[in-house]
Amino acid sequence: MIITRTPFRMSFFGGGTDYPPWFREHPGSVLATTIDKYCYISCRKLPQFFDHKHRIVYSRIENVGLISEIEHPAVRAVMAWQEVSDGLEIHHDGDLPARSGLGSSSSFTVGLIHALRAMKGKISSKNELANAAIHVEQNLIGENVGSQDQISAAYGGFNRVDFHSDDTFTVKPVIFPDGRKSLLESHLMLCFTGFSRISSEIAKSQILNLKSRENELFEMYKMVDEGLHILQDLNRPIEDFGRLLDQGWRYKRSLSDKVSSPEIDRIYETAMKAGAIGGKIMGAGGGGFLMLFVIPERQQGVRDALNKLIHVPFKFENSGSSVVLYEPNGF
Repeated sequence: MIITRTPFRMSFFGGGTDYPPWFREHPGSVLATTIDKYCYISCRKLPQFFDHKHRIVYSRIENVGLISEIEHPAVRAVMAWQEVSDGLEIHHDGDLPARSGLGSSSSFTVGLIHALRAMKGKISSKNELANAAIHVEQNLIGENVGSQDQISAAYGGFNRVDFHSDDTFTVKPVIFPDGRKSLLESHLMLCFTGFSRISSEIAKSQILNLKSRENELFEMYKMVDEGLHILQDLNRPIEDFGRLLDQGWRYKRSLSDKVSSPEIDRIYETAMKAGAIGGKIMGAGGGGFLMLFVIPERQQGVRDALNKLIHVPFKFENSGSSVVLYEPNGF
């Protein structure tokens, strides 16, 4: 049996500039981190005692004889691409719900690729995992997704990622002055809005609007540098990071009418009135998790104002996708 653990990610600035139609013509960059919430994928060879050859367990259970019969698009694409011949049982478990804006789909894809390669005795570098997941999601499945989620899931940590016109990327770990990283962490809150969405549909609407939203995207790209300056300059108050998040959210809302909704706007404004300085809906938008920047003294007031939402404590993490159990010959 092989078990992989792959983190979810939290993106701060630059989202939207990681879509290939954008960075193939313009500069693209994101500032993001992974958090200590994970997707777990377990794989084992399936004994030949059953009527089915493959068993896939996630929010539903699929028992199939052929890979082509698998309905889960990522599992079907990855298994076909990896030319899996043995019967497999694959289980997915996640710390947080799917379709929530934390890159869960890409964490699943990265973790599954990692597990299947380990089943074949292959060691996967972070770069290999990221590129493989991007290929699967963008080319094989044809999802309307950017390229940051797969990279964060594979690499882990707090990074600046730059995207290049030839479809390559550069991952630069962020260097923090003493205490600055934990200070930022203490000012962040994560709340579940209670509704999920299909990110590919929202992303498609943003991609269709790229030409008409170039000014906004250029401004969002510049925020990556500004965010880094705030984090690395001890003379800048950390609250400036929250104000920049608020500015970035207002730009993001303008990318598509599907990014926000009256209910999301109401939740955000309630948080701001209760003491939040800034924040954003994670991922493509439309629902899922809301990240807020709130000084610690005001966080209880924000929790009280948003008492119908689920609040999720978290920490930053640095591991990226990893194999946590390796027994390739075991059942």
